[in-house]
Parts: sequence; structure tokens; C-alpha cells
Amino acid sequence: MTQRDSFLSLFRMTALYYAILVYSECVLRAATIEHFFGIGILYILLFSLPPALLAALVTLLLPRRGARTLTVLLSALCALFFCSQIVYHFIFRTYYIAYSVANGGQVTQFWRETLHAVWCRLPILLLLIAPVVLVCVFGRRLKTARIGMRPSVLAILLAAAVQGGAIGLLFVTGRAPHSPYDLYFQTMYMQSSVDRLGMFTAMRLDVSRTLFGFTPRSEALPEPEIIPADDPAPIPDPEPVPVTYGENRMGIDFSGLAASESDDRIAELHRYFASLSPSRKNEKTGMFAGCNLIEITAESFSYLAVDPVLTPTLYRMMHDGFYFSDFYTPIWGVSTSDGEYVACQGLLPKANTWSFSSSSGNALPLVLGRQLPRLGYSAYAYHNNTYTYYHRDKSHPNMGYTYRALGNGLDVSATWPESDVEMIDLSTGDYLSEEPFHAYYMTVSGHLEYNFSGNMMAYKNRGAVQDLPYSEAARAYLACNIELDRAMELLLQRLEEAGVADNTVIVLSADHYPYGLTNAQQSELAGHTLEENFELYRNALIIYKKGMTPEEITQPCSSLDILPTLSNLFGLEYDSRLLMGRDVFSDTPPLVIFQNRSFITDRVRYNALTGRAEQTSPLPVDADYISATAKAVADKFTYSARMLETDYYRLVLPQRAAEWEDETPSGTDKGPAASAAAA
Repeated sequence: MTQRDSFLSLFRMTALYYAILVYSECVLRAATIEHFFGIGILYILLFSLPPALLAALVTLLLPRRGARTLTVLLSALCALFFCSQIVYHFIFRTYYIAYSVANGGQVTQFWRETLHAVWCRLPILLLLIAPVVLVCVFGRRLKTARIGMRPSVLAILLAAAVQGGAIGLLFVTGRAPHSPYDLYFQTMYMQSSVDRLGMFTAMRLDVSRTLFGFTPRSEALPEPEIIPADDPAPIPDPEPVPVTYGENRMGIDFSGLAASESDDRIAELHRYFASLSPSRKNEKTGMFAGCNLIEITAESFSYLAVDPVLTPTLYRMMHDGFYFSDFYTPIWGVSTSDGEYVACQGLLPKANTWSFSSSSGNALPLVLGRQLPRLGYSAYAYHNNTYTYYHRDKSHPNMGYTYRALGNGLDVSATWPESDVEMIDLSTGDYLSEEPFHAYYMTVSGHLEYNFSGNMMAYKNRGAVQDLPYSEAARAYLACNIELDRAMELLLQRLEEAGVADNTVIVLSADHYPYGLTNAQQSELAGHTLEENFELYRNALIIYKKGMTPEEITQPCSSLDILPTLSNLFGLEYDSRLLMGRDVFSDTPPLVIFQNRSFITDRVRYNALTGRAEQTSPLPVDADYISATAKAVADKFTYSARMLETDYYRLVLPQRAAEWEDETPSGTDKGPAASAAAA
């Protein structure tokens, strides 16, 4: 073997791996990203060369037969990875993260949706598999020779040089939010990372951050493009406030804690909370004190499904209670689980992990399942799908609930999806006689896929929607929500029969928008084309109690605001600074946060992807206001993640945390309801 043969083998093998990787990136890009061309193409070309060189080097260290086998194996793994991302994106409208791979066994429950996605994306998947077939057929013709020392050193040096050059280029192409630099060093947002760095680099970064930790950072925003409001309404004169309300705060000396803390990361958390102002109590404080509470996170629920004829109970609850009409349910990295996490814990989810599952060992003294039992409430949680999915068997008991789900004491029929009506029917007997009570439900009847052949709830209720002028998917979606409506009808009936309807508050919101529908199909139901950075995520929050005075709340809010709002309405003792949302009825300014760092306030809608700020009121908006709000958003992401990582509530509220713990391991359910169940 000559030196020349060794170099030629390295060149051929590198070219093969490089071609396969770039080709796979381009196929995925064409299948999942609206605009094919962009800065991402450049970084795909650059960042694909180092792994191709290293893969070629490893391959050529093997004997010829081993080299061919490894070539087929690596090609197949590449195809499998890109195919799986395309299938996942088709189902969930996002890409999976490394942490989810370790829990991939749970995804097998979605085998029907997976088969459907494979069928719908079959031509694209075949394109990704084609290189593997070609390698298998023609691989024997590829001339290879064992690599020598000089070519090996050259390969390593060249890989390092190209990687270093690509990273250096990041500093040249700008540092704006969602720029390649920002996504490589500072921000974890998979959708933009795949778009502007490529899938391989995005996943490599995700794996690294999962293994070694990652703290998001932010830099000053570039000058935003501010679009004035077309016809801003005049600012009303402020009404006099006859009562001076106190603050929703607890006796925590954050500054003192920071001064005595030796761990810099925790001290920084203390200083952050010391810098915040607590929200004020208000005329709604304690409005529902002593009432029973039923909270429902409804799978893929949307205001688009609320109709006076099709879903009359939901319609009545919406219009006879508090209806939050400018409410948003942003999508997060782990869809349903992150949606639950935000609504239940009032924190933003951490990237690169399943935040709800990760919180299972943490003290959670401010969640409702911990707060209300301190006042004598029983506390139950229910889910009508598999009880272990997303590790709810750990996260929900840790929130203070006696938890029942399919396979764990809730014997609903194992259809797909399961019935919300059955769940209500089988669960209300647990708590209706235990006033005051708190029940939490995570429903599943509204789950995708939306069709009449593979979705039992859509099939069950298809007669009510068969004549509607919509696509099959849109009609099937409405049929699924009819099941939710009938579940609410049964719930109200059971409350009446038990004589507790007048004293029970029902709160209903979604885990996320119905991404099982395409944007076009959702636009059918909306009656117009939905704007995709903000309006697509608009939803509804319903807070209903029989006999209450109806009220529409029009200021912007989101699922992050549910916990602080309910804590105030029920007159609970909590520190508003420790929750990332706000009590919607307080005088704290609104702030709706999206995963891509866009935001909505009472003044502006800021699109972080475009840098455009659309003014929505006559209140002043300038670059300083946008920059300050963007920093507040970034801080909420950073410190939410750090609270999860450090079990922060246990540090600042040790007495509260100790109420739920004895000598058993952290995370074991010790609420009154659990004690009663154990007895």
C-alpha cells in the first residue's frame, strides 16, 4: 500500500460520507422547513465535513471487510436518524431531542400515528434510504486501503481546521437572536437550530448540552423594526383605586440568602428574585377561597372547537364564567408534558430534558396539589391514558396527588384515544364526598390523528359532524372535542347531584394548540388564514363556577399565568416572585412568552425570528423597551431552568418542603389524600 493509495482512500471515503450527510440534510430541509435556501445551507456544507472526515478515518482503520460493513452501518444509522426526525416532525410539528431518545420506548404507544406518518412521508423516506441501498449494491466497488499515520494526522488536522473555521464564521454572520452564532452558543431552540445550523449540528449540540449542562445566555438585541399601530385606541384615564392592596409575597429575605450563599449559581438565583417586585393583591383575591377546584388540562383543546350547537357545555362554561379571550398556549419542546409543566408549576420548561419528569424529586410547595391540602383539601389526579407515560406516575404524586390512570386504578376502556366521558364517570366518586376537594385531569380524547378510521373518539361522534363543510381532519377534530364536551356535561351533572355545584370552580385550558391539524385545516375552522408566529397559538382559558358573574378578560395571558392567577383567586399564601407567570387580575404588566423568545405585552408583539415589533397600543414602544423585555424573557428561561436543576424551592421554602417529607425519599407522595388512600 502506497501513501498515494492511503490518501486516495481517505478522499473517496470522506466524499462518500460527506455526500450522504449533506444529501440527508437537504432532504430533511426540503421536507420540514418552508424556505430551503438560507444561511443554513452554508453551515450544513461546513459542519458536515469534520464528521465525514472522522467517520472515514475510523472506517479506514479497519480491514477491508470491516470497513465495508461499517460503511453500510453508518449509512443506515444516518438514514434511520433523518427518517425518524421527519416522521416525528410530521406528527408533532417539531424535532425530537436527545433526552427523548433515551425514553423512546414510550413513543411506541403512537404506533398508529407513526405508521400513518411513514405512509404519508414514504417518498421522502425512500429518498433517505436510497444512499444505503447504493452503498450496499456498489460498496464492493469502492476501493479502500488501510490508512497510514500521515493521512490520519492530516484528516484530524483538516477536521479541526474546518470545524474551527466554521465556528469562526459564526462570529462574522451576526449575533442577533436566532442567528447561527446565537443558536450555537447561547440559545436552544431546535426548530431554528435545524434551519440555520443543520440537523446533525443541532443534535450534536443537544447531546452535548444534555450530557454536560447548558445555561442559556443572551446579548443585546439589534435595533428592532417597530411597526406603529394602525389606529391605536386612546389610553383610558386610570380609575382611582380606593383600596390599597397588599402583595402576594412570603417572608423570604432573598438578599440575605444571596449574601450567605457560597454556590454562585444559587446566589445568582437569590439576587434575581430579590430584584423582582411582587404582584399586588386585588379585588379578586380570595374570590374562590374555600371552594372546591377541578382543573383540567385538555389534550389539544382550542377555542376553535367551542360551538353553541356541537359543544354546548363548553360554550356555556366559556360564556358564563371568566373567559380569557387573548390567551395563548405556546408549544414547547416536549409538547404535552411541557404544556402540563407550565400550567401546573408556573415555570418555563428547560430545554434538553423532560422538565416535568425531572421535577419528580424536587420540592414543589407552591403547586396546587401541595397548597390546597395544607388547607384540608383532598387531592386527586387522573389521566385516561397509560399511567407511566411521560413518567406521570412520578411527577403527579410528587405534586401531592393520589394519582390514577389507565393501568393504575382507572379502568377506562383501552381504545385509542380513550374516552374523557369514561374518565369522569369512573373518577368523580373518589372525591365528591370529600369536601373541600381538588381534582386534576389530563384528558386524551382530543389526541391526534384526526380521522374516522383510526381515532375512536372521532368515529364515536362522527354523526354530529358529518355534514359540516370542512376537511375530514377538521371534522374529526371537532368530533373528538364533542367527547370532551360530553365529559364536562357529565361532570356538571355529577356536581349537581352531589349538591356541590355552587361551590366548585372548574378551570379548563389546553396543553398545546391542535398541531395534529395542519395550519390550513385550523384556518378552515377559524374562517381565515391564521398567522403562524402568534395567532396559531391563541387559545382559551375557562374558569367557571355556577352562578358567578360572567366576565371576558381581554388582556394577553398564557398558560404560564394559570398557577399564579388561581393562587390569588383562592387566596393562597404564595410568593409571586417565585413563579414566572403573573396573576392576570393584578396590576403586573402582561407578558406572553413563546419558545422562540417572541413575546406579547400590552404594548407590542415582538417576533424574535424577524426582529419586528408590531405596536398594539398607544403606549410608548422603543428599542430600549424591546431590549428590556427581551432580557426579562431570557431571564425567565434561564432561571426557570436553574430552579429545576437546583431544587430551588427546597432551599428558599425549607419549612414548606419539610411538611411533605419524612424519612422516605424525596418525591414520594405524602399528601393527605395519599395518606387516606394508604390507610
